Amino acid sequence: MKVIVMGCGRIGSQVSMLLSGQGHDVTIIDHDANSDGRLGTNFKGRIIKGLGFDRNILMQAGIEQVEAFVAASQSDNANIVAARIARNIFHVPRVVARLYDPRRAEIYQRLGLTTISSTNWGAERIFQVLTHSDIDVWDTFGSGEVTLVHVELPPQLAGRNILQLNIPGEIMVACITRNDHAFVPTTGTEFHEGDLIHLVVISSAMERLEDLLGMEGR
Repeated sequence: MKVIVMGCGRIGSQVSMLLSGQGHDVTIIDHDANSDGRLGTNFKGRIIKGLGFDRNILMQAGIEQVEAFVAASQSDNANIVAARIARNIFHVPRVVARLYDPRRAEIYQRLGLTTISSTNWGAERIFQVLTHSDIDVWDTFGSGEVTLVHVELPPQLAGRNILQLNIPGEIMVACITRNDHAFVPTTGTEFHEGDLIHLVVISSAMERLEDLLGMEGR
């Protein structure tokens, strides 16, 4: 896949190295001539000095042939302008813009732009960790609406069917680790003592999950 990454800061450089490491053709656009110092020695892409919303720079980077564009500079305004140019003028199939201000995300989503806000993600994760300390919050999706959690099986659920915890649209047992072996359960799977349960939960159902696990009142 051919990708343009605008911005070679902490986010842009890491995304670029991950993509390059997987064999993708990566071109970075950054106004800082010394931005290559943030990249590892194994980075095989190229760097173009300039602004990611400059039409001539974008053409030089080959935007007419790319399959994805990542706007990851330190300016929300620059990221949105560049993302809209990539999507609306050059019709790049996959466009993602990094936002520092999560309050802007809804506005740009209405414009059809995919946005990522680590500020919002981090706040949601801290909230989950602090308010549900008995449950290991592993990751969140979207803007924190869905959470991946890990929990050791409470003794009272040993021998019970996984349907004891599955609630359509709210809670789903996605995986079980048993004796260091992970597997995807079926509707007939029963819990065993010592199981580590991996669940996908909507944020509003976290307290309900605690009730099902017998953690209420702790």
